[in-house]
Amino acid sequence: MDVNGVGWLTAIIVGGLAGWLAEMFMKSDMGVFMNIILGIVGAVVLNAILAAFGLGYTGWIAYLIIGFIGACILIAVFRMFRGRRTV
Repeated sequence: MDVNGVGWLTAIIVGGLAGWLAEMFMKSDMGVFMNIILGIVGAVVLNAILAAFGLGYTGWIAYLIIGFIGACILIAVFRMFRGRRTV
C-alpha cells in the first residue's frame, strides 16, 4: 500500500517530521501524536488540493514538503477557528 508514493511506515515517520517542523515554524505547542496527525493529514489535504489543479508529486521529499505546508495551513486554520479564550 502506498501513500503518495511512500509506504505507510515512511508516511508516519515523514508525516511526524513534517508536523514537528510545522509546529516549530508556527510556534505551536502540540504533542508528538498530534505532530504525526497534522503532518499526514496536511500532506493528504494539500496533495488533494494540488491534484485538483493537475499537480501531483511522489516521493518522501515531496511528501515532507507538502506535509509541512499542509500542517502549517491546518495549524493556522485551527487558530483561526479557536479564537481567543478568556479565563
